Amino acid sequence: MLFAVILAGGTGSRMGSTDMPKQFLEIKGKPILNHTIEKFLPNPKFDKIIILSPKAWIGHTKEIIRKFTGMSDRIAVIEGGATRNETIMNAIDYIDKKYTLDDETIIVTHDSVRPFVTHRIIEENIAAAEACGACDTVIPATDTIVEGNGEAITAIPDRRSMYQGQTPQSFKAKLLRELYRSLSDAEKDTLTDAAKILVMKGREVRLVQGETFNIKITYPYDLKIARSLLEDEEAV
Repeated sequence: MLFAVILAGGTGSRMGSTDMPKQFLEIKGKPILNHTIEKFLPNPKFDKIIILSPKAWIGHTKEIIRKFTGMSDRIAVIEGGATRNETIMNAIDYIDKKYTLDDETIIVTHDSVRPFVTHRIIEENIAAAEACGACDTVIPATDTIVEGNGEAITAIPDRRSMYQGQTPQSFKAKLLRELYRSLSDAEKDTLTDAAKILVMKGREVRLVQGETFNIKITYPYDLKIARSLLEDEEAV
């Protein structure tokens, strides 16, 4: 089976003075989360689209889906976890309880605030996860990457082998959960995303080519860019 897992569990603290998490802010008359859901909903390959929400916002999440997208039996809203990876584990546990979690079950995990993901990126994630077991969406680094200790440069890696991570990140769900559970608490503390779980365990993670416009709406300036990109989409 195939599941979209949309991570909407964050509080959006870097967005500044807003009274709600950033995924619920509106652009072009619709919450960012709804724009993102609507990139996955038309794809008939997904058996379910699972939205992971902060506990206090589950009711609000269901309401905006009903109002702006239409509550579908293909959409489920459940509680997220304390961290990004615990949120993903909640989704896998939900799949395990409601469906049959086997070695071929695929999850396509995606940031709720990346509403410009394309059909191509989603399809290539599905194919790579089926073939390899895990993949990460990336774009080549365009700026020089500098490593430092806070006071001085310690290294400048070769930019040709550097990439900027995006989402989706897609996995065979059972494998991901098994590897995550095998990590020590200290190892879990070093995680910034789910792909690193497999990298730490020496597993292959395929690269899927992203897009520069597949932005994550994190800061107030990103909202301005998002509004402009939506206008471009509507003009096509």
